[in-house]
Amino acid sequence: MAGITVKDNLPVAFGEKDKVFATYPWKQPDISYHPDREKWEQRTAKRRADDPSLTSTPLPDGFPKKLVSPLVWEGNDWKSEAQWVYNLTPQDLEEIDSAVRHFHGLGLHFGYISPETFPLPTLGPVLKDLARELHDGRGFFVLRTIPVDSYSKADNVLIYTGVSSYVAGTRALQDKNGGVLSHIKDLSQLHKKGAIGGPAYTTDKQVFHTDFGSDIVSLFALQIAAEGGVSRISSSWRIYNELAENRPDLIQTLSQPWAVDEFGRDPPFTERPLLYYVDSKIIIQYARRYFTGFQGLPRSKDIPPITEAQAEALDALHFLAQRFSLGLNFQKGDIQFINNLSIFHARDGFTDSPDKTRHLLRLWQRNEELAWKLPESLKPLWKQTFDVTPEGQTFAIDPVIRDAAKGKN
Repeated sequence: MAGITVKDNLPVAFGEKDKVFATYPWKQPDISYHPDREKWEQRTAKRRADDPSLTSTPLPDGFPKKLVSPLVWEGNDWKSEAQWVYNLTPQDLEEIDSAVRHFHGLGLHFGYISPETFPLPTLGPVLKDLARELHDGRGFFVLRTIPVDSYSKADNVLIYTGVSSYVAGTRALQDKNGGVLSHIKDLSQLHKKGAIGGPAYTTDKQVFHTDFGSDIVSLFALQIAAEGGVSRISSSWRIYNELAENRPDLIQTLSQPWAVDEFGRDPPFTERPLLYYVDSKIIIQYARRYFTGFQGLPRSKDIPPITEAQAEALDALHFLAQRFSLGLNFQKGDIQFINNLSIFHARDGFTDSPDKTRHLLRLWQRNEELAWKLPESLKPLWKQTFDVTPEGQTFAIDPVIRDAAKGKN
């Protein structure tokens, strides 16, 4: 094995047979997928003691000192579910049932589900108004309740996709082979250890994050868990204000390029900031597992480790999101919509039973009329995820582990 000496803090290349790896003059910090409050507090205390000037770091050029918007909120600002839940009326449910029959009569592939092929003359305008709430209001809402037991698996997918098309009509890829629909369900009992690299397919707690490559994320509850599994959301704009006031150095850290693990794909990692300010809007796009690994997809060893500052920033995002979060009473048949560019989401760990097995469906979507302007660094990712034609879209009726979350074993 041949080696090259470190120079000017640059990575060292060394060969092993036909492979070339890189080593770095710093190591991956002591950080895991599950945030540890004590380690976060110790890291914060040490970094501030080592450099007392951190709290006086200037914000990046052009970034605001404070955001003022309906998107800035804390969980305790909300007093009643009536503030974010739209209860479907008997007339709404009749329209949905009629739209199911209408679509079947057209004989079309599911990729052609749209407001034109799934007509909701009364409910449709309501949904379009709620779409504005996602982009210009609080950033989330819940539809309650689709009678899932009255429909087949395929018709529940049809209803979910049809209703969602009024909120955001462009669907994104979540999996290879045109997959635009994901199942969020514990599959750990069906696969060997190491086969799962994402918490969506376990009963494990899912920490605060955004999904990669989508403006809007929606979740449809086919069934809820016997215990736990609370869905939690948090305003990233409120978190930004907290950091901008008290830890502007972490705003700097988040706005600089990070090495995002591609888990063995080519290239092995990509670089982009996690935080952007574009068109007078803050956008945070991050998922912790891409910097810490998870179960069957550990952090790759031949890519740049994250820094201590980045480790602190990851924990700060999570624990502030937790502090300002709102727990949603997700019921069977509910559809939850969030603005994935301004709202973090998470999930408590849960326990299933034979008659109550948590099972959600997920769509990634974009509303072309209301969509926010994207930073240049995110445009390639969005181009990739939204690169699918109607006839190329596939809808998995039964649960599978999507390719990006498969473990290496």
